[in-house]
Amino acid sequence: MTKTSSTLLGPLAAALLLSGCSLMPSYERPAAPVPTQWPASAGAATQPAVVSTAADELPDWQGFFSDAALRQLIETALAHNRDLRVAALNLEQARAQLGLRRAEQWPGVNLGINGSRTPNNSGNITSNYSGGLLVSAYELDFFGRVASLKEQALAQYLASEAGRQSVRLSLVAAVAQSWLALLADQAQLELAQQTLSTREASLGLIKLRFEHGATSELELSQAESLIENARVTLAQFERQRAQDENALTLLLGQPLDAALRAELAPGRLTGLQLPTLAAGLPSQRLTRRPDIVQAEQQLIAANANIGAARAAFFPRISLTTGIGSASGELSGLFKDGSWGFTLAPQLLLPIFDAGRNQAGLDAARAGREAALAQYEKAIQSAFREVADALAGRETLARQLQAQQAQTAADARRLELTELRYRHGAASQLDWLDAQRSLYASQQALTQTRLAYWQNQVTLYKVLGGG
Repeated sequence: MTKTSSTLLGPLAAALLLSGCSLMPSYERPAAPVPTQWPASAGAATQPAVVSTAADELPDWQGFFSDAALRQLIETALAHNRDLRVAALNLEQARAQLGLRRAEQWPGVNLGINGSRTPNNSGNITSNYSGGLLVSAYELDFFGRVASLKEQALAQYLASEAGRQSVRLSLVAAVAQSWLALLADQAQLELAQQTLSTREASLGLIKLRFEHGATSELELSQAESLIENARVTLAQFERQRAQDENALTLLLGQPLDAALRAELAPGRLTGLQLPTLAAGLPSQRLTRRPDIVQAEQQLIAANANIGAARAAFFPRISLTTGIGSASGELSGLFKDGSWGFTLAPQLLLPIFDAGRNQAGLDAARAGREAALAQYEKAIQSAFREVADALAGRETLARQLQAQQAQTAADARRLELTELRYRHGAASQLDWLDAQRSLYASQQALTQTRLAYWQNQVTLYKVLGGG
């Protein structure tokens, strides 16, 4: 062995002793910066801190949405929505990047054949042929640089998968809420058309009374004003229905077919049923949300990037080797006695880089702190969303009950007022006011019912439903 070989193999042998060394910081999940219980205003019952069981799991969307038409819409959206398609392609890109990082942990073996013919000083031609298997500049990852980059790529892939799940969950909830809004629009449209017809009939009666001097021109003008108001409202709901249908079409990725249009009956919203969801504990629910999982995986990726930045301060050892045959004649290339091997290790030790490695480490540390802040913000935002949805469920249920009672009372008031008006015991203004009050109550009831069911869908989404 020559002196040069000893000089090269000495550091290599020393580095072998450090094989398996990793400079990546150990990862521990940060404590959630939220209370251990939902706020009392959310209406969630206090529960003991027990481990979640399978019975506590949320149903998948097929189990949560029992309406057949809505299920069909969700299936269509999952198959054709462009945002979900982009998320899936991003996942494929992350999977390919992970494959590249994993491949860097293994040497690349190539088959090479070379030949040359050069004249020498005597005027003759010197031939040289070689062929065999080559390993070119394979990095021996003694300080975990390649492994850290692989861990970073793995975390990014898992973050992309969680991101796809988050987009999928948001899409399911958006389709459900858009369908509910369309059902409410249809109910409001039917109500506006019925109200217009009722007021036109009332106007006919009032005109007849006016012609016979039984009512004033002022009362006639008020009735005409109510009709025009009903026409304005009808146009508004027609526009709102068209816009909501366009929004649903965008989510579906294709137009709404005729069969589903036929399902837009006014009574569908009234008869809707959704299962009641248990809130559980924040520590159980929030960490299972796909957006929280995505934020945590991005934090893990940033943590792994620190290991790669630290490894840049240490020597990089690469190995170029080959095994094959060499001969001065092409015919003797693979004959006995022509075989051999080469081994060429290379050691690169950073001495002066003008602060490049330190800047890379500082950037990696700052990136980890930013990822930590994003993770904590994601948890805090999720906590608020769930608390808001729970508070909405509690208050909207009471509001819906009260609104139903008010609508029933206004309907009874109109019935009695109309009876009194026909017998001359009530004025026309009392009758028109009763009509106006009932119409307003019916509109408010539909809006309250829509808000209640949309809040149930929101609660399913923010709890991390599947």
